[in-house]
Amino acid sequence: MRVMIRRTSAGLSAYVPKKDLEEPIVEIEKEDLWGGAVTLRNGWRLVLPDLPRDTRLPITVEARKISNED
Repeated sequence: MRVMIRRTSAGLSAYVPKKDLEEPIVEIEKEDLWGGAVTLRNGWRLVLPDLPRDTRLPITVEARKISNED
């Protein structure tokens, strides 16, 4: 699914246009964000693509939603 990642005054945020959903990112699996999973405040876990550490935000990427059991 397409997800826009951006930095807000409160931290990182993810926007999913198809669902018209914007949620703060509350947990990051990898320190540099890219190539790991992130958890949104609503409980969704998304796997982000492996991008360079210095990738500028905001950016729209193709992410994969995973179940909470993983």
